[in-house]
Amino acid sequence: MQLSWTALALADREAIYDYIEADNPHAALALDELFTEKVSRLADHPSIGRVGRVPGTRELVAHQNYIIVYDVMADSIRILRILHAARQWPAERMN
Repeated sequence: MQLSWTALALADREAIYDYIEADNPHAALALDELFTEKVSRLADHPSIGRVGRVPGTRELVAHQNYIIVYDVMADSIRILRILHAARQWPAERMN
C-alpha cells in the first residue's frame, strides 16, 4: 500500500522534532526514526492500529506519548496527524 502524509501530519512531526531537539537532539532524531518505522509497518499491516475516535480513522500508538492518526483507503494509507497522548482529541478539524 502507498503511504502519504497530510500537510497537518507533517507539521505535527516537524513541531514535535523541533520541540524535543531544543533540549536533546539525539532524542529528537530517535523519536523521528521511530515514527518512520511505525508508519512503514502500516503498509503491510494497515489494521494494527486501534479504531480511531474520529469515524473512519485508526490510531497507532507510536510511543507512550505519541499517537499516529491515519485512515485506510482501498490502495493507500494517509497519515492525518501525530498527536501527544495527553492532548484532547478530537478537538479540532483534521484537514
